Amino acid sequence: MAIWSVVRRNLFNGCNSSYSSSIIGKSWKCKSSTASHTRYYGALSKETSVFVRGSPVSLPCYLGSSLSSNAIMSRVTVPYNHTFNTSIRLFSSDEGGSVDAVVPYMGESISDGTLATILKKPGDRVEADEPIAQIETDKVTIDVSSPTAGTIEKIVAKEGDTVEPGFKIAVISKSSGAATNVEDSEKKPEETKPEKKEEKPKPVAESPPSPKVETSPPKEKSRAPPPPPPASGASPREPQLPPKDRERRVPMTRLRKRVATRLKDSQNTFALLTTFNEVDMTNLMKLRSEYKDAFLEKHGVKLGLMSGFIKGAISALQNQPVVNAVIDGEDIIYRDYVDISIAVGTPKGLVVPVLRNVEQMNFAEIEKEINRLAKKATAGTISIDEMAGGTFTISNGGVYGSLLSTPIINPPQSAILGMHSILNRPMVVGGEVMSRPMMYIALTYDHRLIDGREAVLFLRRIKDVVEDPRRLLLDI
Repeated sequence: MAIWSVVRRNLFNGCNSSYSSSIIGKSWKCKSSTASHTRYYGALSKETSVFVRGSPVSLPCYLGSSLSSNAIMSRVTVPYNHTFNTSIRLFSSDEGGSVDAVVPYMGESISDGTLATILKKPGDRVEADEPIAQIETDKVTIDVSSPTAGTIEKIVAKEGDTVEPGFKIAVISKSSGAATNVEDSEKKPEETKPEKKEEKPKPVAESPPSPKVETSPPKEKSRAPPPPPPASGASPREPQLPPKDRERRVPMTRLRKRVATRLKDSQNTFALLTTFNEVDMTNLMKLRSEYKDAFLEKHGVKLGLMSGFIKGAISALQNQPVVNAVIDGEDIIYRDYVDISIAVGTPKGLVVPVLRNVEQMNFAEIEKEINRLAKKATAGTISIDEMAGGTFTISNGGVYGSLLSTPIINPPQSAILGMHSILNRPMVVGGEVMSRPMMYIALTYDHRLIDGREAVLFLRRIKDVVEDPRRLLLDI
């Protein structure tokens, strides 16, 4: 009725004939800016008229059903068609209290990941920040947490999907009742779907269109020679080895793919060369056995051998700064800090958490940081920031019984130290043959940057510090 009042004022109240004719001679479009009713698009086929001061005027109007024909006073046909477009839009939310659980930001160098595990199912109750899924990336496993407490309405993604930051994983309802309603609504369409499927095959049985379709495919078949190129392009993905009995083929994890790619890139980029030496572990092991109980009582962490080698590596890096540098294009970047990466083997693959500014740490701080990062790496909860960077890497294959190896550099570093198992071997000490706990150590370095002299002196410095830890106190 609000629209009719506007029409009356424009047509009849104080309007001259020229103005009225100019209005009648054009198409009217009336829009309502405020919406309090539902949108109607039904058109009235009847002519609706109004009586204007003794001059009946009939306007064929295409109005919504909200207008009543009871207000019609008289009807006179006028050769003008006037359209009234009453578009009313309402804003409503069908989701109510639903919240989407999406993939979080995964780091600067990670653009996507694989949805490895879905921990929850529809109908489960979750708390805020509770993990509902796990995403496996090239470096680490990331949890998708619930943004709020509620009930899972539905799981949108499925395991094995490639997801990116912002990708929707699940829909969580803040109210438990909404979840039950959604489940019921999901069950109802499932029951009706088979009926629709039964009705669809009936129109498909039309005979006339089928022969026409049969005539076109033969032409496409004649053009089918192009498929060989895609087949050749897909051949590299096909298994190269024929299947055999008692064999099973499983896809590589993203972490394993990343490790394989980086190790191969390291071999292709660097001029790798390895130098070896051996270390007498007698004094360091004696120091550990004498003070391990007091160290544990004061600092709450066990005293290991790794902290002694890290201290030796810090001293060697400070004496030979080129080992702590890296080639960047045509420049050499020298670092005045020491961030040592510790290679840790996990069930999912190799990770390298970083001890930052380790030159400022003492033995206790180093042992605590190693213990913390090793636990997180094994549990798969280590973050990308805790593995990014690093200027030098130490790999301890001795924990698995390795006697000797040639480690591969972890880009963008220039060297890596390999530790190995400790074995008692006959050694000449003071002109006498004695049994000593010995360890082989290896340094793999980029020969483009580091010469043999610097590499040998670097490894010799580690040997001297480990064999006589008192050198650290005297700085000699």
